[in-house]
Amino acid sequence: MSTTGTTAFNLDVNDLIEEAFERCGKQLRSGYDFKTARRSLNLLTIEWANRGINLWTIEQGTIVMQTGQATYPLPVDTIDLLDTVVRTNNGTTNQIDINISRISESTYMTLPNKLAQGRPIQVWINRQSGQENLSGALLDGNISSTTTTINLTSTSGLASSGFIKIGTETISYPNVSGNQLINCARGQNGTTAAAHTTGATVTVQNLPSINVWPTPNSPGNQYTFVYYRMRRIQDAGSGTYVQDIPFRFIPCMVAGLAYQLSTKLPDVDMNRIPMLKADYEQQFQLAADEDREKASIRFVPRNTFYYT
Repeated sequence: MSTTGTTAFNLDVNDLIEEAFERCGKQLRSGYDFKTARRSLNLLTIEWANRGINLWTIEQGTIVMQTGQATYPLPVDTIDLLDTVVRTNNGTTNQIDINISRISESTYMTLPNKLAQGRPIQVWINRQSGQENLSGALLDGNISSTTTTINLTSTSGLASSGFIKIGTETISYPNVSGNQLINCARGQNGTTAAAHTTGATVTVQNLPSINVWPTPNSPGNQYTFVYYRMRRIQDAGSGTYVQDIPFRFIPCMVAGLAYQLSTKLPDVDMNRIPMLKADYEQQFQLAADEDREKASIRFVPRNTFYYT
């Protein structure tokens, strides 16, 4: 007898939901059953992000920093940054990665001169929602792709600094003066700077971002912010897709979905609910224990001496 020679087993959304229904002692029968299960599946992956680090969602990214610019956007699906460095001489054989310390909002707030220039040594990570909303303002006058002072019909719905979107372009603005956005940085977050005509709609973007201090004092690619981020798990999608998880999390996802469905489906045996919850917690612990770094860790205490 021979084996299959394959290791490709996975569950698409249909099979995953059907398995979860069966664990509840129910059967998947209607389109609404599928819809409500898919909604619970998306909520489940958000819960996993709150439980800790998901190693398969860690990605590296880079931001080329510009002279005097303090704020830079992060990808909209960023949950948090795990490790950060500032790279000098990027693209050359003698590039150097230098640690940059993470600080809190309150520490950043107390910096007396946030526009001081030098090599960035501190970073505050502003974990915004990533949502967009209409500002109620329109572009007041044509602008080119290089314009850094932008006139709006109103700035009443805007924060004193942040990001706006005109057309497909994301623009960072550090200052507001009357109805003007001053010292704007064009073409942010992977978008392309472009010309826009008067009357264009202005959208506020609540993007996750970093604020560095001091602001870079070298032009071009002298300083590059290099980071590892944890991104969101991709959405459940329709029935033809598999989930954005490694195979070792499949039992955990089925168990978690079964427990969530048991709490809202009618006529589920009440004795099943605690059993399904216990199974979910056990499966999550097994998967989380496997989904971890396995390198050695050495802790070195920092000693402080006081002399009198």
